[in-house]
Amino acid sequence: MIQPATSDAPLLEAKSLTREFDEGQVKALRGVDFSIREGEFVAITGPSGCGKSTLLQLLGALDRPTAGSLLYRGESLPDRPDLARYRAHEVGFIFQAFCLLPTFTAAENVQMPMFETDRSASERRERAVELLKLVGLEHRLKHFPSKLSGGERQRVAIARSLANDPSLLLADEPTGNLDSENAHSILELLVRLQQERGRAMVLVTHDATIAQHAKRILRMLDGRIVSDQKP
Repeated sequence: MIQPATSDAPLLEAKSLTREFDEGQVKALRGVDFSIREGEFVAITGPSGCGKSTLLQLLGALDRPTAGSLLYRGESLPDRPDLARYRAHEVGFIFQAFCLLPTFTAAENVQMPMFETDRSASERRERAVELLKLVGLEHRLKHFPSKLSGGERQRVAIARSLANDPSLLLADEPTGNLDSENAHSILELLVRLQQERGRAMVLVTHDATIAQHAKRILRMLDGRIVSDQKP
């Protein structure tokens, strides 16, 4: 893991970040500037199509910018030769659609990111059990996703995101497929885990009520950040 030059150095920093599609016909991001520090909880909000998810994909190295720079611990993220390692070790992903493998149990799903490490099979199993206990699913270790409720599936996804103790959690509408009761429970869990573990978290949401739980809110419109404020 690359260490920051100083304790005040940003974890992530974007400068004039641009992402275009269809040979420039679609401008998803139009010169975005921001920085995120270690342990900071940031919500990105705005209407559909404003560029929120595109920005999150760039932060997770799931896509590359068209122009501008994106730094992780002071080094260009798109230019890293080991982006797969970055995604496996530095980032924990939490998606709206859960993205669990249907033919694997809860415990097996949590182990998936750990196959990129040198942990033994027994260490992977122990880690998965530990994390599922952390999210309150110790009684669901051997259940397949089809036997879990939506809230339980998202808890498995959260446990999986923590598998390799990442520095950065990226959550894309993590409560979007849940009813209000489960959404509230999952949001409380995310806030608690982020505070207890001191990891940076970037949460994309169109819901202003959910965004209020963050320490900082970036509001996007038409591919730009139009406000950066604390709730």
